[in-house]
Amino acid sequence: MEKLFRILGVTQQTSSHKEKWLSFLGGFLGIYAIYWVTREFVGLAEAIYIIPSMGASAVLLFAAPHVPFSQPWNVFGGHIISAVIGVACYQWIPDIHIAAAASVGIAIGVMYYARCIHPPGGATALAAVIGSSQIHDLSYMYVITPVLINALTILTVAVIFNGLFPWRRYPVYFQSHKKTVKAQQTSPYPPISHEDFVYALSQMDSMVDINEEELLELYSLATGRNVAQK
Repeated sequence: MEKLFRILGVTQQTSSHKEKWLSFLGGFLGIYAIYWVTREFVGLAEAIYIIPSMGASAVLLFAAPHVPFSQPWNVFGGHIISAVIGVACYQWIPDIHIAAAASVGIAIGVMYYARCIHPPGGATALAAVIGSSQIHDLSYMYVITPVLINALTILTVAVIFNGLFPWRRYPVYFQSHKKTVKAQQTSPYPPISHEDFVYALSQMDSMVDINEEELLELYSLATGRNVAQK
């Protein structure tokens, strides 16, 4: 059974019930704000095309606020860049099927180069192509209302809500790493430098959904465990 779980990718990581409930509450508040904003700017009929991408962002911002995909530039840049690409594909590619596929593919590539990969951005690009006539009529205003406003809204909620809890402070820049430093000082293993981290990532040549601080903390906790057991 354990091997089957590993094949399926069932995570072994657990979190407290408190953390799970906080993620639920944060997601609720974030989407409630997004729903209100979208209703005001484009109406309820069009919300079905736009809100789902922000729902995906809410999962990242409130269930995994410290992963790279959740950071402000990823959320902001990912949605805005994807919105621009989606509108451009709709206007410049006559075949709707090709335009839809191109919007997502190009958005992924540009987000990669802009270092702001945000998975929900793909849905934002796609909505600009397959959305209703009212969304199409917005043209590039779609980028401003509702995408830009939605992105700023959910980021604001994420900063305020996660900031209420010291271990969830967002962005990850505001996290305290005193535990990491202490663990490194007591660890029998050499610390990982920033240069080591960058080199390791370049050798993997793939997007790794963990930031430098989290990797260092994991390393410190794992190596420090040997000290604690002695």
